[in-house]
Amino acid sequence: MGRRRNDRRRSATGRRAHRSRRRPHTRVLASVLTIGMATVGGLQVARQNAEHAENTERAENAAGSGSTAPPTDAPTRTASPVPSPSSSPSASPSGSTSPSAEVTEPEEPEAIPVPATGPGTFVTARADGTAVGSGTIRTYRVQVEDGIRLSATEAAREIAAILGHPRGWTNDGVNGFRLVSGGPSDFVIKIATPGTADALCGAAGLNTHGELNCAVGGTVVVNLKRWVLGSPEFAGPVSEYRALIVNHEVGHRIGHGHETCPGPGLPAPAMMQQIKGLKGCVSNAWPYSADGTYLGGPSVP
Repeated sequence: MGRRRNDRRRSATGRRAHRSRRRPHTRVLASVLTIGMATVGGLQVARQNAEHAENTERAENAAGSGSTAPPTDAPTRTASPVPSPSSSPSASPSGSTSPSAEVTEPEEPEAIPVPATGPGTFVTARADGTAVGSGTIRTYRVQVEDGIRLSATEAAREIAAILGHPRGWTNDGVNGFRLVSGGPSDFVIKIATPGTADALCGAAGLNTHGELNCAVGGTVVVNLKRWVLGSPEFAGPVSEYRALIVNHEVGHRIGHGHETCPGPGLPAPAMMQQIKGLKGCVSNAWPYSADGTYLGGPSVP
């Protein structure tokens, strides 16, 4: 009996010792499982938060202009206006556009329409009697065909400025000009539609093809198309080409004939028919240079 009790005690003691040896491993395993579950739970929460954020962003994008206003502490942006063809945003190297780059080009003045033809009647510009230049003073009138959107007064003012320019014909010291409104005059400058210009020039046997100007007797005929659009052969602003028209045609009135290019790279003479090609010369509207040198060339028979 005594031995049997002792055996039971030793057996119970051995089982307790065995359980005590296993208990640390059990605690470690439980801790690992707890950490793993917490990690999985955290990942699930993070994933849910990301999905919620993504769904929220999609909803806001779909709402478009109907989305709610941003928080008061968020920066706001003013939408840029739709760019016009003349003020488009600059492109980045990747091909995208920069919303802050906006270039506004100055608006071009409205072009004067050029009808194919007109009534053939003219309005005469008023004059104040002022003369430019010295020597022989030639009187002239400025007339603009009825029915076109060009003021005779404005045209006369521009022509007077051309004739009185330091590089113009008054530079020779023997020619002067005065605008008049009526009575006899040495010549008349008529600005006419292409059809009317052809009729006026054609009466003297000249074929201007709806494109060219001409001088017939005491009349200088300026094609409205050239006055408004200039010439594709003339490298310069339209205002300079108008000066060439006036200087060329008035040059005929004071005794100058046609001239041609004096050499490659040199200024084309004002008496050259530059609309027919420059022949190596460069465009030039004036008979004289800034230092008073006559910009001429070989005479054309």
